[in-house]
Amino acid sequence: MRALITGITGQDGSYLADLLLSKGYEICGMVRRSSLENFGRIEHIRDQITLVQGDLLDSSSLEKILRDFSPDEVYNLAAQSFVPTSWEQPILTGEFTALGVTRMLEAIRQACPQARFYQASSSEMFGKVREVPQKESTPFHPRSPYGVSKVYGHYITINARESYGLFAVSGILFNHESPRRGLEFVTRKVTHAAASIKLGMQSYVELGNLDSRRDWGFAGDYVDAMWRMLQQETAEDYVIATGQTHEVRDLCKVAFGDLGLDYRDHVRINTDYIRPAEVDLLIGDPSKAKNRLGWTPAVTFEELVRMMVRSDYDLLSGRAGQSKKTTKIVRADSLLKSTDKIISPKTKVEVLR
Repeated sequence: MRALITGITGQDGSYLADLLLSKGYEICGMVRRSSLENFGRIEHIRDQITLVQGDLLDSSSLEKILRDFSPDEVYNLAAQSFVPTSWEQPILTGEFTALGVTRMLEAIRQACPQARFYQASSSEMFGKVREVPQKESTPFHPRSPYGVSKVYGHYITINARESYGLFAVSGILFNHESPRRGLEFVTRKVTHAAASIKLGMQSYVELGNLDSRRDWGFAGDYVDAMWRMLQQETAEDYVIATGQTHEVRDLCKVAFGDLGLDYRDHVRINTDYIRPAEVDLLIGDPSKAKNRLGWTPAVTFEELVRMMVRSDYDLLSGRAGQSKKTTKIVRADSLLKSTDKIISPKTKVEVLR
C-alpha cells in the first residue's frame, strides 16, 4: 500500500507516518518549500519515507505528485491549523484550509480517482454548539475563520463523494494532543510552562479563558481512527473523540500537580488571549466510531497531560546525555515544536518572554 500524507511534518502527520510504516506502507510526505525546514517530528523516520515538495495553493504540484506516486490512500492533514491566527489571516486560512481541500480533490479526480481520501475535519466546526454531545448529524455553527474554512473543506469532501463517486471521508476530530504538539497550542503551552517553572526557568504563564471546556485525546490514538476510516467498505464521516470534557483549569491542575506545584501560584489571566468569539463547550459522541470502526481511545486525559509534562521536563532539563552545558537564548514562541531534540540536550535554555 502507498499513502500520500500532506502535513507530514506536523503532529498528526508524524504519528500517522509512524503507524503506516508499522503496517508496511510506502509513504510519500508532501512538504512546502521553505527556507527554514523543520523536520524534527519525523527525523527518526526520514530514511524510511519519501518527501516531495508541493503546495495546497498550487494545483499543478498536487496533480504531479499524485501522478508520479500513484497513492492508494491520501491523507490531507495540511492546513493553517492555529485558530487564533485565523482571525489575523482569514484569507490565507481560507486558501489553505478550505480551497486547498478542493484543489486536492480535483487533483485526485484527474490523476488517481481510485485513491481513497481522508480529510481532517475539526470539532471547531460545531462552534456555538446546538447539542451536547456533538455527533455526526449535529449542525455546524463555526465561531472562527478556521472553523468556517473547515466546514467548507468538510462539505466539499462530501460533494466529491456524492458527485463523482470518490472514496472520500472526513474525520471530525476533537482536540488531540501529544508531546509533539506545537508550543503555541494551550495544552503544550501549559505543560511546557509547568516544566519550565519547576526548573526555575520562569515564574508564571499567561492564559486566557480557564473556563473553556474541550474534549482532549491523544494524537497517537486518533491517527489510528483515520486509518480505520479508509479501510471500510463504504465511505462515511466519523466523529473521533473521547466523550469526556475538561476545563483548561483541569489541564493546569494536572500539569502543575504532576510536578508538585499549585497552578494557582503560577497562572495569570491575560485577556488578550481570549478569543473574539469563544467556543465554551466541545464534547464529542464517538459511538459511531466505536460501533463501526471498533475504535476507542486508549490514553486518558490525565495520562496524556502527564505524558506531555514529563516529556517537556526531560527535554528542558536535558537529562539524556547531559554533560557540559552551554547557554543559548531563544524566544519562547519559537521553542521546541516537538519531542525531538531540536535544542541539544546539552544546552541550557534561557527563555525570553
